[in-house]
Amino acid sequence: MLLDALDSGAIWSVARGLARSVESYKGHLQACDEPRRGDRDGRGNLSEQALLEFTRYFLETCIDQVDFMERLVQPDKLHARILGWARDEVRRKKLLPRSVHILEIVLARGQMHRDELRLSIGTGDRQLRRTVSELLELGVLTSEGQAAAVKLGFPAALAPQWMPGLFPEGA
Repeated sequence: MLLDALDSGAIWSVARGLARSVESYKGHLQACDEPRRGDRDGRGNLSEQALLEFTRYFLETCIDQVDFMERLVQPDKLHARILGWARDEVRRKKLLPRSVHILEIVLARGQMHRDELRLSIGTGDRQLRRTVSELLELGVLTSEGQAAAVKLGFPAALAPQWMPGLFPEGA
């Protein structure tokens, strides 16, 4: 439910935080199945206090992992790293020149329909299709269909350039 609600593209996960404190995680879960701790501990058979403690632990773990990812990914610098990568790829002739401009627009807007994109970069349909198709194949852009908007993707293969430190060296 948390992954769906956050729509993080599976970049962020609480699993790392829970794995760092397995004993505490298991202890909190087990405590949630314990009977009430007196007359003021909820209304059902199980301990409401234990559930509250688990919820606090879980949310603190989530916040810790969000803070970790923010320090690691450095969102304020992500935009520059992505465009720097694209410029390097254009110089090496691995990407078509309009790729940088398309990425600039998608980064600024979050997503954009192809017709709007074509008008924004001032190119024809064929050139736009070729460039967008290339970025889609690389996973740099994603789209749910030809008529749907394109938005930024985060291909794992580009994580070392886009988000240095996300994966340990050699992973």
